[in-house]
Amino acid sequence: MTCAAGGPLLLIDGASLWFRAFHAIPDKITAPDGRPVNALRGFVDMVAALITTYTPSRLVVCLDLDWRPAYRVDLVPSYKAHRLDTSQAAAAGAEAVPATLTPQVEMILRVLETAGIATGGATGLEADDVAGTLATRERTDEVIVVSGDRDLLQLVRDEPAPRVRVLYVGRGLAKAELFGPAEVAAKYGVPLENTGPAYADMATLRGDSSDGLPGVTGIGEKTASALISRFGSLDALCAAVEDPEADLAKGTRARLRTAADYLQAAAQVVRVVRDADVTLSRSDVLPTEPADPEGLRALGTAYNAESPVTRLITALGARTA
Repeated sequence: MTCAAGGPLLLIDGASLWFRAFHAIPDKITAPDGRPVNALRGFVDMVAALITTYTPSRLVVCLDLDWRPAYRVDLVPSYKAHRLDTSQAAAAGAEAVPATLTPQVEMILRVLETAGIATGGATGLEADDVAGTLATRERTDEVIVVSGDRDLLQLVRDEPAPRVRVLYVGRGLAKAELFGPAEVAAKYGVPLENTGPAYADMATLRGDSSDGLPGVTGIGEKTASALISRFGSLDALCAAVEDPEADLAKGTRARLRTAADYLQAAAQVVRVVRDADVTLSRSDVLPTEPADPEGLRALGTAYNAESPVTRLITALGARTA
């Protein structure tokens, strides 16, 4: 059975949420066979809570088919390089993959399959690019992108319809913040008229140590947002650097000129792909009952996740028209 139309399209950054679930719940919680299931239980609970709160008509869990795409590494070799080493990742505040999390991803995908929830991926690209593509091409339902990655704030829009909102869960689902253009503009000081692209430009200037992007030396978030607010875009700012009449402090002009090659490359790394060849595992229409109820309950028992699975089934059924 499928849900009546009218709810939003929910795009969930899968890895972002199961990382947070893994770190929020002790890994001493195990299945009967001894395998840790903390990420699985937490992730399923989060999906159930999101369905209950936002009553989506469609849902896709977006996957990283390549968490460090070659084209991004070619442009900025330091991109996520520190995540290749667990100790370096921890020092940078990044999310290295714990050994006990990796096996749980396959468990999560089995639960999603039996529940009838679609996953989506694009060869050689990240979940961000999957969400960016699906949000950009959506023409029917309001979109809510769920992620702990601030880079996805570049997707917010009011026009053209339908609206795109980003539910930022970097501090956990209980403290999630829902962002549209007005909220992004207010919090980050970027122009309201082109909030999404302006946020990406500001993030390029600022950099992000958790992604291995250094940004421009001497330019933090406040200066970056002030520059983008004044000039409107990174392209306009870079043009102003070469204009002796432009209102730029000498030191700022020198820093930006020195970083010109980096900015050209990093801008392409920070901006999500919006025209990827996305493949879905099934229809993104969210069912009101699991695709395989017996199989889903059996997985709940096998994974010591009966309660989260029951909450997921209840959340699906509560949306019946």
